Amino acid sequence: MSKPVITVVGSFAVGMTLRTSRMPVFGETLIGSDFDMGPGGKGSNQAVGTARLGARSYFAGIIGDDKLGEIAVELYASEGVDTTYLTKTDKLATGVGFIILNEAGENGIILDMGANKLMDAAFVDRVEEQIARSDVVMSVLELPVEAAARAMELGRKHGVRTILNPAPATPLGSEVLGNVDYLTPNETEVRVLLGLPPDDPTPTVELARELRDRGVGNLIVTMGERGALVMTDDTFVEVPGVPVEVVDTTGAGDAFNSGLAVALAEGRDLIEAVKYATCAGALACTKLGVIPALGTREMVDKLYAGTYA
Repeated sequence: MSKPVITVVGSFAVGMTLRTSRMPVFGETLIGSDFDMGPGGKGSNQAVGTARLGARSYFAGIIGDDKLGEIAVELYASEGVDTTYLTKTDKLATGVGFIILNEAGENGIILDMGANKLMDAAFVDRVEEQIARSDVVMSVLELPVEAAARAMELGRKHGVRTILNPAPATPLGSEVLGNVDYLTPNETEVRVLLGLPPDDPTPTVELARELRDRGVGNLIVTMGERGALVMTDDTFVEVPGVPVEVVDTTGAGDAFNSGLAVALAEGRDLIEAVKYATCAGALACTKLGVIPALGTREMVDKLYAGTYA
């Protein structure tokens, strides 16, 4: 079987992680440990994740012409991600994220997306030929919405499956959601997408139905250790989570989306693809950091076989 072709119109940022017992309050200094600095950005992570799972992965993005940007170049060379559509700029610095982990592996993140903010529909138009020859096109909302929306629009134009990971979430209209074949929010993001407070008490299932009414083809709500909720025109299924020893949940969503994209591109039906994605997401929780935790094809296949065989 030939390798699936997956194009990610996405973000790159360097992540700087510290572990501490709890989140500080303003004005407080805490002692942390386990400092780590490495490549991140949801789009970039997903490009690396799909490459590790055996896809021909193309990354379209913008980095600063600076030292942090070189981390991206080195990463993609080592992981086999195609950088034909990676652009350097001297207008803004490379994106950066600061991540705080507590003892349970839960995280809080502050981002300055830097050069990613320069992406627009015109940039994505230059990637159209590549999108047209892809099996799946993916995007995220660490970019301006117009860029992510254009990626979805071009995918729909050329009959290519579209996956939007709406993180960090912002309200989206039906003109954007109508071009999304697979929308993959977590439970908080479902609420924000609908213009509600992130802690709105309405049951997630009710909100998922409302979101689908706005034009989403297939909705997959990730629910952490509880797995994922899958809702389509004729399907309502809860795929249970895969139990693992959690070290760091930071890259779980990116790994999930990578697994989903590869499984769909290889022809698995949606429920089997979500099961595979859940295994990829679970594995990513077992190590500190995102890139070190993204599973290889062999690792995810083994967990999938041990869980669902």
